[in-house]
Amino acid sequence: MIDAGSRAPDFTLEGIDPQGNTRTYRLAELLETGKSLVIYTYPKDDTPGCTTEACNFRDLSPAAADRALVLGVSPDSLESHRKFQAKFGLNFPLLSDPDKVLLSAYGSWGEKKNYGKTYFGVIRSSFVIRPDGTIAMAARNVKVKGHAAAMLGAS
Repeated sequence: MIDAGSRAPDFTLEGIDPQGNTRTYRLAELLETGKSLVIYTYPKDDTPGCTTEACNFRDLSPAAADRALVLGVSPDSLESHRKFQAKFGLNFPLLSDPDKVLLSAYGSWGEKKNYGKTYFGVIRSSFVIRPDGTIAMAARNVKVKGHAAAMLGAS
C-alpha cells in the first residue's frame, strides 16, 4: 500500500478531458506540468456521494489551478464519464479504470462491508502527488464532506 513518501505508481489510462474529448493520460506526462496531482478515486458516476464529491472538486479546483491538477478515477466507462462530466460541468479529467489497474496499485480497490455483506469495490481515496512523483498525502475511506478542500489545500 502506498503512503506519504512513497513513489507514485505509474499509470496510463484513457479518460475524458474537460471538453469531453477522449485522450490518454500518463503519470509521467502529467508530472511534467510541474504541478501537484490530486487524484481521487470514487465508486460510480452520477450517484449521490460521488456527485457531491465531484462538484466540490469542480467548485474548489479553480482556486488551486496554479499549483494542482485534479483527476477523478473510477471503473466507469468513458461514455459514462462523458455524461457525468457534461451533466455537472466538471472542469477536470475523469479517467476510466475498468481493469482496476490504478485502483489496485493505489490501494483503492479492495474488500468492503455494507449492511453485513462483504464484497470488493472502490475504496473512496485521494492522493496528492508532488511534481517529483512522490506521494505527499494519501487518504483512504474518506468522507465526502470537506474532503476536496483538504486535498486541494495539501497540494
